[in-house]
Amino acid sequence: MSPGLVLASKSTARRAVLQGAGVPFEAVGSGVDEEVTKAELVAKRATPRQVAEALAEEKALAVSVGRPELVLGADQTLEFQGKLYDKTETLAAARERLQTLRGKPHMLHSAVVVAERGAVVWRETQSATLRMRDFSDSFLDSYLAEEGEAALGSVGCYRLEAQGVQLFSKIEGDYFTILGLPLMGLLELLRKRGILAP
Repeated sequence: MSPGLVLASKSTARRAVLQGAGVPFEAVGSGVDEEVTKAELVAKRATPRQVAEALAEEKALAVSVGRPELVLGADQTLEFQGKLYDKTETLAAARERLQTLRGKPHMLHSAVVVAERGAVVWRETQSATLRMRDFSDSFLDSYLAEEGEAALGSVGCYRLEAQGVQLFSKIEGDYFTILGLPLMGLLELLRKRGILAP
């Protein structure tokens, strides 16, 4: 029997959030070419928040066509000094990214969109502001040695649910927003739709 919810993502972090909350779901790839969509949006001068919202919607709609379940699309962007940042591909680039963010605040924008049979039925975007502490180069080296390739899995090169939390001096915002899936409003929707017990 279908769980009634499809996650249009193969994101390990988002799957873990839903699993941890006890939400039944099926995960499938969205098939969306995020880089193409992102480039088009940036060319149109979309803000980092708008990019997250547009990508979440595109993922949800792409998977929901022809399916009876609710489909959840999500995306997260990192904004630093008004600029959109993408994931790094190497640990050397991750080190450079963390040096750039060191001692300064940046924002994470997490958008979630739920679609049903090709139409959006619910959406929410939450933002969080995170200030990195002025950590030493030696700490940065040991952090990257410990995290390894896992640091490349998020745009900020950190996992707040792991040692990445040590990079920060102050965090303003919802924990689940930082993980890339604002949860409270989504859980309420799922209760209303009978996917979770009221």
